Amino acid sequence: MNLGIKDKNVLVVGASKGIGRSIAISFAQEGARVTTISRSEELLVQLNEELKQTVDKDHAYYVADIMELNANQLARKLLKERGVFDIVVHNVGGSLVSRNALGTLDEWQYAWKFNAGVAIDMNNVLIQPMIDKGWGRVIHISSISAVMLRGNPLYASAKAFLNAYVTTVGRTIAATGVVMSAVMPGAVTFPGSYWDKFIVADPARCEDFLKHHQAANRFGAPKEIADVVLFMASEQASFMQAALVPVDGANM
Repeated sequence: MNLGIKDKNVLVVGASKGIGRSIAISFAQEGARVTTISRSEELLVQLNEELKQTVDKDHAYYVADIMELNANQLARKLLKERGVFDIVVHNVGGSLVSRNALGTLDEWQYAWKFNAGVAIDMNNVLIQPMIDKGWGRVIHISSISAVMLRGNPLYASAKAFLNAYVTTVGRTIAATGVVMSAVMPGAVTFPGSYWDKFIVADPARCEDFLKHHQAANRFGAPKEIADVVLFMASEQASFMQAALVPVDGANM
């Protein structure tokens, strides 16, 4: 299947490890020009070298903590230096925020900003040029927690907001040629991930989780998420506006 991704200008936010890293490499394997963003310069340098070895393109990376800077200004800088993006993947957020359901407004706002707000602020700049040229893909990495509403209440609520954003905004821009969507992973393991440490330190906890919450009876792998992201970025996803796609091992 020809995904139509070759030579596309791609931005992956949150790309240095795990799902984001796999997404960036997968785009390079399809012949895309990839720009990556993360906090870790060391990991980004390693990733950029791998991207160049995969396909000789003008790949680039930006070291940035999007929670500590103005994401809107960063997006403007990216447009100026890297041009209009064809595909943007927001692999931002995480459940390692306050778990206090009765937490302060600051705690709730932090979880929202981390899991939805910074991506929305960047989209304010990045999407209109896509609309102007009549083609684009904007893919958010959400979570099955947005649907199940289980686990950390701040994280689940923030991802539920993100899903609502994708649905409403995706519908609003549906006729423009720009497809906005979200991919909702279930429990995925990779070095340094939440479940990775428990596989060794507390295997009984992992076994109990898989038995009760993962019908597939295993954790997912970053490549399994990346493959779906690539499809959602492709020409074949042209009729999938505002789609929320679960990739979760039949989470239950």
